[in-house]
Amino acid sequence: MALEVGSIVEGRVTGITKFGAFVALEEGKSGLVHISEIANSFVSDVNQFVQLGQTVKVRVMSISPEGKINLSIKRALEEAPVRPNRAPGPSRPAEAVRPIPEHQQADGPSGDASFEERLKKFMQDSDSRMADKRQYFEHRSRNRRR
Repeated sequence: MALEVGSIVEGRVTGITKFGAFVALEEGKSGLVHISEIANSFVSDVNQFVQLGQTVKVRVMSISPEGKINLSIKRALEEAPVRPNRAPGPSRPAEAVRPIPEHQQADGPSGDASFEERLKKFMQDSDSRMADKRQYFEHRSRNRRR
């Protein structure tokens, strides 16, 4: 059986490092369980969660073109399947899309008229302050040269 992204397989821990654990899989392949994918809690020492020779269930998170296999122990415990085209990470519920009221729509790229106006005012104020400071420091430096 070929390994597929999202499948849950059993493997044996063959190596432990400070950044994760190497797990031997079927057909002589091996993959890495990164320290962030060991448990749902904070992991400071991988040895506290897995031992050499231990059999663990892991979920295949990704397989690189070079053949590197990224695994997860904590996601193997989850019921929901992992989408292969998505980076692993916390999922959040889909947000409802609400239309923008017509009085708030703008012609600018951000679509927020008040933001565009505030940004324009900020840039003008900033340029004015920078010009004042530049003039002040030029005046001070001229007085020092005498």
